[in-house]
Amino acid sequence: MDAAHPGSMDLSDYLGLVRRHWWVVLLLTLVGVAGAAAVTRTLPREYVSSTSVLVQPSGGDANAAGGRTKGEINLDTEAQLVRSTQVATTAAELLRTKADPRELSRAVSVEVPPNTTVLQIKYAARTPQLAQAGSHAFAEAYLRSRDENAHDDLNTQIKALNAKLKQLSLQLGQVITKLGKLPGDAPNRPTLDSQRGTLQAQINQLNGKLNGLSTTAVSAGRIISDAGLPSRPRKPDLKINLAGGAVLGALLGLLAAALRHRLDRRVRRAGDVWRRADVPVLAEVTGRAKARLDDVFPPYGSGGRIFNRLRNEVVAAIASVIPAADENLGRAVVVTGASRGPSATLVAANLATALARTGSEVVLVGAHQTDLLVGVPPLAGMVGVQPTPGLSDVICGRVALATALQRAPRTPHLRVLATGATASAAGLLQSQALRDIVAQLRTQCDYLIIEAPSTEASADAQSLAGVADAAIVAIELRRTRYPQVTDAAEQLRRVGTVLLGAVVVPRLKPTAPGPAPTFAPSAAQASSAALVSSGALVEDTQHFQCLDDTKLAELDATAGQGAA
Repeated sequence: MDAAHPGSMDLSDYLGLVRRHWWVVLLLTLVGVAGAAAVTRTLPREYVSSTSVLVQPSGGDANAAGGRTKGEINLDTEAQLVRSTQVATTAAELLRTKADPRELSRAVSVEVPPNTTVLQIKYAARTPQLAQAGSHAFAEAYLRSRDENAHDDLNTQIKALNAKLKQLSLQLGQVITKLGKLPGDAPNRPTLDSQRGTLQAQINQLNGKLNGLSTTAVSAGRIISDAGLPSRPRKPDLKINLAGGAVLGALLGLLAAALRHRLDRRVRRAGDVWRRADVPVLAEVTGRAKARLDDVFPPYGSGGRIFNRLRNEVVAAIASVIPAADENLGRAVVVTGASRGPSATLVAANLATALARTGSEVVLVGAHQTDLLVGVPPLAGMVGVQPTPGLSDVICGRVALATALQRAPRTPHLRVLATGATASAAGLLQSQALRDIVAQLRTQCDYLIIEAPSTEASADAQSLAGVADAAIVAIELRRTRYPQVTDAAEQLRRVGTVLLGAVVVPRLKPTAPGPAPTFAPSAAQASSAALVSSGALVEDTQHFQCLDDTKLAELDATAGQGAA
């Protein structure tokens, strides 16, 4: 009977939470997707066009020491030059716009593919045409700037060589003049001849460089893939926004589901009864059992197997509860519902039937008045007996106890004391007469199952529990609330009754009341009816004494003489 007390929620609990509130998660996910789509329509479009430029070495190129790119050109530096003010100014002239060059440079991004000397110049604009034109303009402006810089470097070198040649030529002229004035045997003549030869060699070398620079063709680079017209915007990205909206909506849905679960006080599953109400669960009638209110479960069906296991647990539990001195008395178990509804009727009828199938003498007492079960067939209809006479008739003194007890036609070891015909029996379930009836019934059976009203409806369940050995609380999913379960357990414990646990059933739908079952009344019932009609049977409700078979036979004979 000791169940493991789950400490905290595990993965199955969270999965169950999502399964129960899937519509909340789905709804908020759809809302997130719709919101993302709506926001995407309002965001400004941004189109990007790209131009690929092949950068070729020019005279002034040099790679920085330790640069990321290897070779003559440092492409990282070139990528920064594309966004320079000089290039942006030229691009603005090509675009024929008066926009600030610094604003234009902010729309440019440059990428360097690995192991290449290619620059990918990308330009972002609000229209495809502006993006295409901007990318091409910056590529063209960069190549122009690079070409101008290369020519400037070349001209600077030529100018420097010409100046050096002019200087060397002047020095050579001076040396030649000195040699012309010296005699052939002058001592310093060899020195001047050596200077003349050196200067002449330098001049020849510089002339060679100058001729090479003069014939150099400058090629700073070229466009290998011109800017195209973009077909779709880069921003906003509809797919990414929709995915983000779906994720955000799903997260909000999970939070809403968790909050709804936190605030929901209805019992949604059996595993939460012990955690939130501190009541162990004896059995759970699952939806596969197809709970019915017009008949008991067949013994070999899924519902019958559930109540067979419940019977075994109840027998083992109450065996340790009954004192040794009271072993001759039948074990009395009260079945009550934590909330209004037919759950106690379903559990009591099936538990009594399961006990009777083992050969034990079982008495099932219907103490739940039918006016509280609106639209629900009475207990008698489930076990197949007449609805009258019953408990209320016996308490009021209209019928003897032996007469009201009926043998269930399909379960020989089960006798039933139906609810009775009294529409309202307020206070009768708390009378001494009921206690006397329960005490007498316990001497005639092995197990006494009492179907009591719900603890929410009245204090009758607590009064009945006071004369019983143990109690079971019936909980109806999605109808019963956790405070009702806690209150039911507290009511039963206050009168000293052992609470065996709870039986959880699915939410029950009342069936349309059909025609009352018809069975031939027994001789004792017929004789009792004759006595009631003739007024021969009048007894005090508070001091009702059950009639044994001998006394009943005498009354039958008296009734026969009166009829004659």
